[in-house]
Amino acid sequence: MSRALGSVILMLLGWGILAVAWQGYRKGVLPAGNSGVRAYRPTRAHHPLVFHFFLTLYLCSGAALCVWSVLSFFGVAPPLSLS
Repeated sequence: MSRALGSVILMLLGWGILAVAWQGYRKGVLPAGNSGVRAYRPTRAHHPLVFHFFLTLYLCSGAALCVWSVLSFFGVAPPLSLS
């Protein structure tokens, strides 16, 4: 039961990160942390290199979580520790 629950959690996190990447790609603005007091959101028009860096980071991390979820479900990768 723990393996299946951990796999579901990893898959939801992966899909959530991929959804953020997709929305950012469509709108041209990605959330990228804090810049002092306010949120830092690089745009495709003003900061294309930073925008594409964070887009790649989101895509790779979301895909890695989804792959880990599938591998964990089938017992190939270590399951998520829920303790």
